[in-house]
Amino acid sequence: MLLSNWTGASTVPSRGLYPHQWSWDSAFIAIGLRHLSVRRAQRELETLLHAQWADGRVPHIVFNPAVPHDAYFPSPDFWRSSSAGAPAGAPGGTETSGIVQPPVHALAAWLVHLADPEDSRRRGFLPRVYGRLAAWHDYLTGPRDLGGGGLAAMVHPWEPGMDNSPCWDGPLRRVEPAASGSYRRADLDHGQPSERPTDLDYGRYVRLATDYRDSGYADAGTAHAFAVEDPCVNALLIVSEHALARIAAETGADPAPHRERAARLTGALVARLWSPEAGMFLCRDLVGEELVPERSVAGLIPLIVPGLPGEVVDALLATATGASFRLGEVPMVPSYDFSGADFDPSRYWRGPAWFNTNWLLERGLRQYGRTVAADRLRSAMLAAAGASGFAEYVDPFTAEARGTRDFGWTAALALDLLVAAHEGGASAPATGDAAADGAVTGEPIGADA
Repeated sequence: MLLSNWTGASTVPSRGLYPHQWSWDSAFIAIGLRHLSVRRAQRELETLLHAQWADGRVPHIVFNPAVPHDAYFPSPDFWRSSSAGAPAGAPGGTETSGIVQPPVHALAAWLVHLADPEDSRRRGFLPRVYGRLAAWHDYLTGPRDLGGGGLAAMVHPWEPGMDNSPCWDGPLRRVEPAASGSYRRADLDHGQPSERPTDLDYGRYVRLATDYRDSGYADAGTAHAFAVEDPCVNALLIVSEHALARIAAETGADPAPHRERAARLTGALVARLWSPEAGMFLCRDLVGEELVPERSVAGLIPLIVPGLPGEVVDALLATATGASFRLGEVPMVPSYDFSGADFDPSRYWRGPAWFNTNWLLERGLRQYGRTVAADRLRSAMLAAAGASGFAEYVDPFTAEARGTRDFGWTAALALDLLVAAHEGGASAPATGDAAADGAVTGEPIGADA
């Protein structure tokens, strides 16, 4: 399936619904591809990073010029990156979107390197990507620190990756939707309307993207109708910052600034997004200046962060296994609270279980010594991936396929889990600096990475 979705330079998430290159999809896909072809995994990341803007942002879509504009919306002629994005340094010869997605890329690059360090060094893979990855993190912690508290903010619901999460319902109520006749929803050509965002939500997405484009994709100093700090995005930034420290050391650069930034981000994550009452991390609405009470899987993902306070880890595990997410009772953890008023087992990010979020949770469980739970989740994910035809997402109760089929990161992460199962991969409890290494590499703590 990964081979069939390969375009020659990158992998599409799916041939029909998503015919271009997506940012965090490619990072997850590279993690799986490294087991088939290290060079193809390297190429996956390098293709994406070559579309990076001069301000450091890595766009969430890199458009394939051979694909007709009406195959996907918003298309290149909507984003107008080379013209509207020129003030922010958008590339002139490659059309992209103007928004971003979660920063999994440094983690992916380090794991790709570890798959064959000799080939990586021979080809100079890490030296080629290190500067771009560092600039990407500088962008997220600089212009995107809209709240001033040290965390990266997202300015569109598509940016955190969990596009249609109920977490965005409150902040989106401030947004006047674009007129229904001003755009065409190409996603409904490939998916069931009952599994996709509503027309009202989609109209708001289009309005936000239009306003951001018309501002020249400006961040600081711009009034954003939607601006949130998301725990999944910032947890991935922390883990990728740890990975970037390893990459720096491998390439002869100084790893200390990356370790220091990871520590600062971890402190800010706990200080700004941790809710003892909810027993999990919550999103912060920067416009409304409050935590969003909705409970999504994003609030559990920080289990991948090494060195969290013990009481935070214990509460996260209790929440994950409790009535809201039922880890260990259902095949895979849902994207949204089972008991939430807006839970829907079939609709995009409002309840279905996703393979990338569960892959991250599996790593987090291993990091904090819950290997039995991690093994059980890994087995359930592999069973669901195969039985569903590598579906985009699945019903959290039955693991029946939902969304599109032959989905890139589902196949890639299933491959990664298969290799780990074959090799008996499991991490010891996380403590200290060695824990950070284990969290990044996925290897047993103390292993020579």
